[in-house]
Amino acid sequence: MEDKRYIAIIGIVLVSLSIFIYVVHYLIFGKVEYILSYFLLHLAFVPIEVLLVSLIIEEILEHREKIKMLEKLNMVVGSFFNSVGEDLLRMILKGDEGNIKEYLNISQDWDKKDFEKAKELLKEYDYDINIEKVDLKALKDFLEEKREFLLRLMENPLLLEHEKFTEVLMAVFHLADELHRRKNLDNLPKSDLEHLKNDIIRAYKLLVVQWLDYLTHLKEKYPYLYSLCLRSNPFREENSIVIESN
Repeated sequence: MEDKRYIAIIGIVLVSLSIFIYVVHYLIFGKVEYILSYFLLHLAFVPIEVLLVSLIIEEILEHREKIKMLEKLNMVVGSFFNSVGEDLLRMILKGDEGNIKEYLNISQDWDKKDFEKAKELLKEYDYDINIEKVDLKALKDFLEEKREFLLRLMENPLLLEHEKFTEVLMAVFHLADELHRRKNLDNLPKSDLEHLKNDIIRAYKLLVVQWLDYLTHLKEKYPYLYSLCLRSNPFREENSIVIESN
C-alpha cells in the first residue's frame, strides 16, 4: 500500500513539475500556440515510445530473468547429483558391461567440442545392463533414504522451466516406487526382473545425459565446481576427492 502511495506521489510531483515548466515557458515567451503544438507533437509520439521501450525493456528483463532462473536450476541439478545422482549412477554402472566409461572419462582439458562428441557417442550407446550385477536391495534402501530429499526437489517451482531434469526425477521416482512396492526382492521371476531392468535403464539413460549437460555448464561457468565433479566422476575406475601431489 505504501509503495502505491509512493508511486502516486512521484507521479504527482513529475506532472506538477511539467506543468510548472510549461507555465514558465509561457510567461517568458508567451506563445501558447507553440506550447500546444510542441505538446501535441510529443504526445503523438508517446504510444510509439511506450511500444518500443516496452518491447526492448521486456526483452532485456526476460533475458536476465531467464539467465538467473537457469543459474538457480543448475544449483538444484548440482544438489541432486551431489546427494543422489552420482551414487545412483555408481550403483547402476555395476550392471553396465559396455564401454560407457571410455566415453565419459572426462578430464580438465575437455572443451566444448569434446563434450559435443561425447553427447553424439551417447546417442548411439546401448544402455543395456546386467540386472544380476545390480544390488537391488542396496538400490532400494538408497532411494528410500533419499525419498524426502527427492520430494523437496519435486516441490521446487523452478522445475517447471526444466523439462529434461523433471523427466530425470520422474524416472528416478518411478524406479523408487517400483522397488518400494516389492517387499521382497529375492527370487523375483525373470519377467519381473526384466521389468525392473527397463525402469533402471530409463533412469540410467536420463541421468547420464543430464550429468553430462551439468558438467558442460560447470566447465564454462564454474571451473572450481567442475574440478570437484571430475574428482568424483562416477565413470572413472579410480577417483578421489583428495588432491594428491605429483
